[in-house]
Amino acid sequence: MTVRDHYGNPLSTGFQDARDHYDKGVALFLSSNFGASKAFQDAIDSDPGFALAYAGLARALMMEARMDDAKAAISEAARLAESDDDRARGHVAAIALLLAGKPTEARAAVMAHIREYPRDALVAQLCANVFGLIGFSGEVGREAELLAYTSALLPQYGEDWWMMSMHALSLCETGQIGASMRLMDKALALNPRNANGSHFRAHAQYEAGETQAGRAYLDEWLAEYDDRSVLHGHLSWHCALWALHAGDAAAMWQAVDGGVAPGAAKGLPINVLTDTAAILYRAELAGIAVEPHRWSVLSDYAAQNFPETGQSFADIHAALAHAMAGEGARLAKIAETAKGFAGDLVRPVARAWGAIAREDWTGALADLSQTMARTERLGGSRAQRDLLELTYVNVLLKLGQVEEARRNLTTRRPVLAEAPPVAAFP
Repeated sequence: MTVRDHYGNPLSTGFQDARDHYDKGVALFLSSNFGASKAFQDAIDSDPGFALAYAGLARALMMEARMDDAKAAISEAARLAESDDDRARGHVAAIALLLAGKPTEARAAVMAHIREYPRDALVAQLCANVFGLIGFSGEVGREAELLAYTSALLPQYGEDWWMMSMHALSLCETGQIGASMRLMDKALALNPRNANGSHFRAHAQYEAGETQAGRAYLDEWLAEYDDRSVLHGHLSWHCALWALHAGDAAAMWQAVDGGVAPGAAKGLPINVLTDTAAILYRAELAGIAVEPHRWSVLSDYAAQNFPETGQSFADIHAALAHAMAGEGARLAKIAETAKGFAGDLVRPVARAWGAIAREDWTGALADLSQTMARTERLGGSRAQRDLLELTYVNVLLKLGQVEEARRNLTTRRPVLAEAPPVAAFP
């Protein structure tokens, strides 16, 4: 009898316990809960010839920022997959391309693979998120493409909590908030401990302006979430952001120092950098004093973890940290050499941060004006890109352009227009 995984895909292992460990690893990975790497290792221990268990281990180790170990695991997966079936070889190849730093080729491999095997969730997952291969493509219209991607996959998965939550985020990021919330609630009813589901619910509630309800829900949910899990720091950022919007500075700093900032967060460096930079500057915009030491620590963290440009979403936040810390040489490197999927936009954003640090509001406006029509190319969710929206509004206010600032918020981010979290707003 052919052994199949939870999604009905045939597996090359003949050991039921290896399959069970593998399914556990997939579920933990897709729900962003801690323990996936151990589950995949348990599957390998049960069957050392199980290629897909090594591939799953590689993905889990990537999310633990253990890149050398991940590369070793995918190398073993590729060796074992040579004698496996077409699905296993395609599965391993897509993940191997990602680990090799070839996002364009990896995305093409994913698209080809899911046409034949749409329920191969660990491969489909590579594109199904704002932080995935579509989300970080740097392309105009990436949000619509992500919606098209999950729309095509959703019927293949039926009543599946993971796929529902992925599609709900796509709906949210294209402005379909009610539909997103309804689908997210269905997904969470099936698996209440799906961290991706709680995360995307937070995004929908943010877009709906449900600050109090969202804050209450996420504070309670996060209390039982293992802080070693990949989304703990980012969910803490959402808590900090809602506390900021509620005017609760004490709770905001508690969330920052407890789970967001370097030394507190245990997640991926890109999340630590981007979340910390964003909350610190949004706090400043809201009129909350930020100790210069915080910016210095973050600038050092960015320089250590992102010494070269190329990851555009990280680069704009690294540039912000360097500008606020007064690290001119670090900032200049990004402003002059930024490359990557949206390097052409990173450069003016970096210059704008430098101008803002010097209180050169005219210069900042000139640089930001080059980017505001295309901020989706920089990556991240709409909630994350509100850093730029609010920065632009603040610059307009500093130049006395109050009505233009108001018009900009009303037309671009109406959810923030009624009570803008910007102290300079009259």
